Amino acid sequence: QVQLVESGGGLVQAGGSLRLSCAASASISSIWSMGWYRQAPGKQREFVARITKNSSTNYADSAKGRFTISRDNAKNTVDLQMNSLKPEDTGVYYCHAQLLVAYWGQGTQVTVSS
Repeated sequence: QVQLVESGGGLVQAGGSLRLSCAASASISSIWSMGWYRQAPGKQREFVARITKNSSTNYADSAKGRFTISRDNAKNTVDLQMNSLKPEDTGVYYCHAQLLVAYWGQGTQVTVSS
């Protein structure tokens, strides 16, 4: 099992940046896939970005060119650098770890004002 705790959310103006961090309670070095999802009010949770054990990355089309995901296996953290934020990026951002089952953090709120 692993517990995930997100941090770094907040209120930012459009065009600004935020860096989200996900701290895991156990070693992530053997976890194949870790990533970020988000959920806007009234909408389903959606994929944002993921990074594999060998540092291969995937991004949602909406995140490409603006967001960067990274992982530090020594610190057991996965970060999401978000630049050029837009109001439509507003939502609760969740950290995800895929083991035999999926693990989720409690989420961190990101609000982008226009």
